[in-house]
Amino acid sequence: MYKYILEGVGDINWMAISALLTFVAVFTVSAVMAFRSPLAYLNKMSNLPLDDSILQTSETDIRHEEK
Repeated sequence: MYKYILEGVGDINWMAISALLTFVAVFTVSAVMAFRSPLAYLNKMSNLPLDDSILQTSETDIRHEEK
């Protein structure tokens, strides 16, 4: 069934080309952003999952309702 639908559409090579161009554009932008980021920011973000101080401060800031 899908074969007949795609045959009726005609030449669909433009879909593959547009998907490839979109991927290349997103990859290029992300690579440029990664290489232009300051080293201190990258180190901070890389250590963020291992940093326990954020968990401790967020746990103490939570206020529970009194019953």
